[in-house]
Amino acid sequence: MADTLLLRLPRTAEQVASWLIVDAAGAPLASPESGPLELAAARGAGRRVCVVVSGTDVTLAEPEIPVKAGAKLQQLVPYALEEHLADDIDDLQFAIGKRVGDSPRIPTAVVTRALLDEWLAKLRSAAIEPDAIYADSDLLPVNPGHAVALLEEDAVSVRPPHGPAITLPTELIGDALEMSQAAPDPSGGTRGLLLYTDLATWERHSPEVEAARVRFDGLKVQLLSAGPLALFAQQLPTGAPINLLQGAYAPKTRAEGLKAWRLAAMLLGALVALHVVGKVTELTLLKHRERQVDASIRDTFHKAMPGDPNTLDARHRMEQRLLAARGVGGGLLPALQALAQARDAAPGTSLQTLSFKQGSLELKLSAPDAASLERVSQSMRSSGWHADLIGGDNTASGYEGRLQVRPSGS
Repeated sequence: MADTLLLRLPRTAEQVASWLIVDAAGAPLASPESGPLELAAARGAGRRVCVVVSGTDVTLAEPEIPVKAGAKLQQLVPYALEEHLADDIDDLQFAIGKRVGDSPRIPTAVVTRALLDEWLAKLRSAAIEPDAIYADSDLLPVNPGHAVALLEEDAVSVRPPHGPAITLPTELIGDALEMSQAAPDPSGGTRGLLLYTDLATWERHSPEVEAARVRFDGLKVQLLSAGPLALFAQQLPTGAPINLLQGAYAPKTRAEGLKAWRLAAMLLGALVALHVVGKVTELTLLKHRERQVDASIRDTFHKAMPGDPNTLDARHRMEQRLLAARGVGGGLLPALQALAQARDAAPGTSLQTLSFKQGSLELKLSAPDAASLERVSQSMRSSGWHADLIGGDNTASGYEGRLQVRPSGS
C-alpha cells in the first residue's frame, strides 16, 4: 500500500482544510498541514487520497439483514433503515461495510447524494480525485473495554465498544455520552471512557465530561496537540471504516481503465486504417496524374521537336535544346543581367517595358535625364553588348527613352 494523503474537509466556510501524509502503516511522514485545497492537491500527487468528512453529516447504523441476503444487501439495506431516516431513500447514498463473522448486523453509512456531490465537486475543482471518503466518527479506534470519544469545538463523536459511532453538537456532550452507554454490550460488563480532545476544548467542556464520569468505569483524557488526523490515520490499515464512494460513486477500477483504453485503441486502429485508405487513394491519384503528365510531355516534345520520334528522357533532352537556344546570340537572361549591372551606373533609372525578339532586347527606361540613359548604354557596351538609344522624350518626372540591346557580333 502506497503513502496516503489523509485530507479533512472543513466543516464551515470559516475553516480551512487540513491534511496529513502517512505511510502504509498509518504513521505520519510529516507534520499536519492546513490551507486551501489546491495546496493539498500538490501533496496528493502519486499518493492514495482519503478524505475525511464530518460525522454530523453521515449517519452510521447497523441494520439487521439475513445472512443469506448475499448480493441483495445493497437493495435491502435502504428499506431496512427507511423508517429511521428523515430523507427519501432515493436521495441518499447507502455505503455498506464489512459484516463481522456471522452477525446479521450490516455496518452502513448514509449520506445525502446532494452533499456527496457537493464534496466531490469541491475536490475536483481543486484537481483532487479521492479514492475514499470516510466519516470522521468512523475513524475513531475501537476499544473493547472503553467508549472512545473525540471532543472538538463544534462536535463530539463517541464510539461504544460495540455498535456504530454517534456524532452530536458539542452542546449535547452529555447526551452523546449517555447514548454510548445505552448501546448493547454483549460482554455485559461496565466500560470506561477514553476521551481525545485538545487543551482549549477540554478547559471549556471539562465540567460536562466530569458530570458524566459516574456513568463510566474510569475516565482517561488524551490531549491532541496537533489535531485528530494522526488518530484517524491509525485506523486506515487496521480498521474497517466505510468508504462512501460505492456504487455509482465508486472510483474507476483498473478494469474500467483498461476498458477505456480498449476503446481508445479501437479508435486509434480505425484512424490508422482510415489513414492507410487515404494514402492508397492519394497514391492512385498521383499515379493517374503522373500518366497525364507523361502524355503531356510527349505531346509537347513532338510539337517542339517534330523530327525526333524518340521520346525517352524527353525532359532532359528538351532542357538541353533550350539551353543551346539560349546560348545563341547571348539570350534573354544574360542581357537582363548586363542591364541590372548597367543600372548601377545611373541611379534613379527604372525599367518600364521590355520585349525580346530574335535575340534582340528592346527596353523602355525611365531616368532622371538623357545623360543617365547614355550612361546605361555605355555600361552595356562596356560589357560586350551593342546598346543603342533609339528615341526618347522629356517627361514630368524626368526622361523616358528606348534602348535596343543586341549581342556582340549580331
